[in-house]
Amino acid sequence: MSDNPKSLEELVRELPPHCQDEVRDFAEFLLTQQRRKPSGKPEFAWAGSLKDLRNQYTSVDLQHQLAQWRTEGK
Repeated sequence: MSDNPKSLEELVRELPPHCQDEVRDFAEFLLTQQRRKPSGKPEFAWAGSLKDLRNQYTSVDLQHQLAQWRTEGK
């Protein structure tokens, strides 16, 4: 590596136009992903809301039901 590394802007300017477009698309994608990240701790206000059903269903029962719902939509 050289003693004076190039800035990101300098590197992008050296790329052909179609590659510059890809860099722009990727940067926009990264910004979109960054904006989607939730800030702070998640709230679990729903926790415990199904307590009355815990003796009726096991976690395995729920996994099977979820799998069935997923395959029905296809």
